[in-house]
Amino acid sequence: MDAMVADGMQGGDAALLPSLRAGRPTAFAVLMRQNNQRLYRLARGILRDDAEAEDAVQEGYVRAFTGLDGFKGEASLATWLARIVANEALGRLRRRRPTVDIDDVAETLVADEGMAGLGPAEPSPEQASARQEIRRAIEAAVDRLPAAFRSVFILRAIEQMSIDETAACLGIPGETVKTRLHRANKLLRQALTRQFGTMFDGAFPFLGARCDRLVMRVLERLGLPAEASPTTPQGDRPAPSPP
Repeated sequence: MDAMVADGMQGGDAALLPSLRAGRPTAFAVLMRQNNQRLYRLARGILRDDAEAEDAVQEGYVRAFTGLDGFKGEASLATWLARIVANEALGRLRRRRPTVDIDDVAETLVADEGMAGLGPAEPSPEQASARQEIRRAIEAAVDRLPAAFRSVFILRAIEQMSIDETAACLGIPGETVKTRLHRANKLLRQALTRQFGTMFDGAFPFLGARCDRLVMRVLERLGLPAEASPTTPQGDRPAPSPP
């Protein structure tokens, strides 16, 4: 690894950016390894498909790296990449389901999977037990929501009413429906993360060979030589700063 890239790993975006603009393969690889798992989880959360999520991340990287002039430094490189990958994933979702309301997807806790059923139609006893445990946890968390948030969540996420229908039912503006649903989702995620935190930590892994494969594909599409550094055990975690 050359000195400029090594400095960039320690110095953040400002130090890494010159190496990226100079087209150094190792710099691209470092940035991808720092962000692969985070971006994969983001894309998969939108698309709910492993292979398509990986494709979305790869395409997002290529768009970002061939358009580095568009990075103005107003946000971090990680945030900039996340926006590009999210837009790519949402675009794929629109093409896959042309009638979907993207605003609803962004706002709604994934209730159609979480509430309507988990796993196959005829689950094993272990799967059935897991489904019941998760359902009870979700129901208990919903019950603990403040009444104003709970009513919006039930109508929007469980009954699948539109924003306008929910607003009409509750006699509140549509913007209030959006705000309350957003807050309800946040409270639910916090509650469920506390309960299932250790389970969530290992969800949708994107490390090892999968991380290597994505790095190599992006470098190949950019016409750059493969970087030689081994995969870091942390996958997408940045190198720690020196004490």
